[in-house]
Amino acid sequence: MIERTLFSADHEGFRDSFRRFMDKEIAPFHSAWEEQGYVDREVWRKAGANGYLCMTMPEAFGGSGADKLYSVVQIEELSRGGWSGIGFGLHSEIVAPYILHYGSEEQKRNYLPRLASGKMIGAIAMSEPAAGSDLQGVKSTAIRSTDAQGEFYLLNGSKTFITNGWHADLVIVVAKTDPSAGAKGTSLLLVERGMPGFETGKRLKKIGLKAQDTSELFFNDVRVPLQNLLGPENRGFVSLMEQLPWERMQIAIGAVAKSQAAIDWTIAYVKERKVFGQAVANYQNTRFKLAELQTEVQVAQVFVDKCLALLLENKLDTATASMAKYWVSDLENKVIDQCLQLFGGYGYMWEFPIARAFVDARVQRIYGGTNEIMKEVISRAMGLSGR
Repeated sequence: MIERTLFSADHEGFRDSFRRFMDKEIAPFHSAWEEQGYVDREVWRKAGANGYLCMTMPEAFGGSGADKLYSVVQIEELSRGGWSGIGFGLHSEIVAPYILHYGSEEQKRNYLPRLASGKMIGAIAMSEPAAGSDLQGVKSTAIRSTDAQGEFYLLNGSKTFITNGWHADLVIVVAKTDPSAGAKGTSLLLVERGMPGFETGKRLKKIGLKAQDTSELFFNDVRVPLQNLLGPENRGFVSLMEQLPWERMQIAIGAVAKSQAAIDWTIAYVKERKVFGQAVANYQNTRFKLAELQTEVQVAQVFVDKCLALLLENKLDTATASMAKYWVSDLENKVIDQCLQLFGGYGYMWEFPIARAFVDARVQRIYGGTNEIMKEVISRAMGLSGR
């Protein structure tokens, strides 16, 4: 196996401490969270108290000023453990960075410390019933309005498939502030739980990620103060595009970690499971199949690590991040499917982690932009266009 060189001794020390946190605060409860359809808020507060939320945010805003590799470690360990209900990544490495990069000083001081403590849970609302990967198709509107109390945005629309949506205290909402301008009329608004007209819909029942509180959100004449605009008006689409490489890399990081975990679970199983008087591992088909899968996962790991090295130098382009997202998530589904086959009937039983991984992995090819959209992004970077 090729030695990974990204991580320092401090990163590996953090890996050990976070594993202990997972063993104590996540592992004993995750099955129950899957049954109830969401994780308890207490795990967010405990994570915040231990410094595991918003680690890359500056110390002045409640973070620890850590480099992104600490978040990479966290994503890897949650993926390897199969703890798919934990929405720390989106909260810490999507919501918080948007506020850090585009927020006013007042917004940063108001929201980031609360996100870092776990007292406030964050979500981002992009997808709509008729607009998923195509963010230019967003129909929600936030129109500047005025009454006797002053000027504000009047927000209307609905969102769906929102991770952390049911728990969310703060939501970054993608809406059209100039509906006539297409993508150029898109803005980002900070909407808080409790604002009149903002309602959380039902938790959505998914085939996987069963402990993750994915929900619908509804906005009916929500009065949003002008100071809750995140970044310049009508520049929201640009902001979204700027953050996509890191968002898509997070999917690739989790995918390769889960792929390796699936191989490790399978190796342990086939050494113990006997068929026709001998261990399943003794059959050439088993050995060759696992050798093939391990080779592909090794290739994926080297590619992902190279992309991460480029990301740390601010050199990772959108097309390459899209390659990582699509190719590694496709591979993840292939690896887990073929590993499950080696478990036989037990691979179809929910109590086995390979079964959970099988259904959890499917959405990786959909969210963050479908893999078909990723190929479109890549082909356009190659100078190819269907128009």
